[in-house]
Amino acid sequence: MGKCDGRCTLMVICSLQLVAALQRQVFDFLGYQWAPILANFLHIMAVILGMFGTMQFRSRYLIFYAVWLVLWVGWNSFIICFYLEVGHLSQDRDFLMTFNTSLHRSWWMEHGPGCLVTPVLDSRIAPDDHHVITVSGCLLDYQYIEVLSSALQVLLALFGFVYACYVSKVFQDDEDSFDFIGGFDSYGYQPPQKSSHLQLQPLYT
Repeated sequence: MGKCDGRCTLMVICSLQLVAALQRQVFDFLGYQWAPILANFLHIMAVILGMFGTMQFRSRYLIFYAVWLVLWVGWNSFIICFYLEVGHLSQDRDFLMTFNTSLHRSWWMEHGPGCLVTPVLDSRIAPDDHHVITVSGCLLDYQYIEVLSSALQVLLALFGFVYACYVSKVFQDDEDSFDFIGGFDSYGYQPPQKSSHLQLQPLYT
C-alpha cells in the first residue's frame, strides 16, 4: 500500500508539473521569451520521462528525473533573482530571457490584471520595430507574477524530487528482493545431467 501511495502521489505531482509547464510555455511564447521556452521544453520532456518511469517501474528514469529537478530549481531560482533584480541583474540592461535578440519583456507586462496600456506616440527612443508604452494601474506587477510562477515551479520540483527518490528506492528494493527470493538470476538453471555409465542388469530367461 505504501508503494502504491508513493507512485500515485508522484503521478499527481508530475501531472501538476506538466500542466504548470504547459501554461507557462504558452505565456512565454506570447512574450517571445526564448530562454524560458527552451528550458520549459526540456522540463516537459523530463516530466514525461518521470511519469513513464513511475508507471513502468524504471528506477533509472526516476533518477534522471530527480537530477533534472535539481537543475530546474536552480533555473527558477535564477529567474526569481532576475525579476527581483538581485545583485547586478537588471531588466533594463540584461535581456537574457530573449538571448539579447529583442527588447521584448514578459507577456504579463502589458496584460497583467488591471493593467492600463497607453502607447507613446512619436517616441524617438524606440527602435524601428518596437513601440514605447506606459503601463499603469496594475493590481500586481509583472515581475511578481513571474516570481510567483517560478516559486510554484520550485515548490512542485521539491516535492517531485523527494517522491522520485522515495519511489526509486522502493523500486530498487523490490528488484533486490526479487533476486533474493527466487529471481531467474538467483539460481542458475541446471539441466539434468546424463550419466556416462550404464548399469547392466542381468537378464533371466
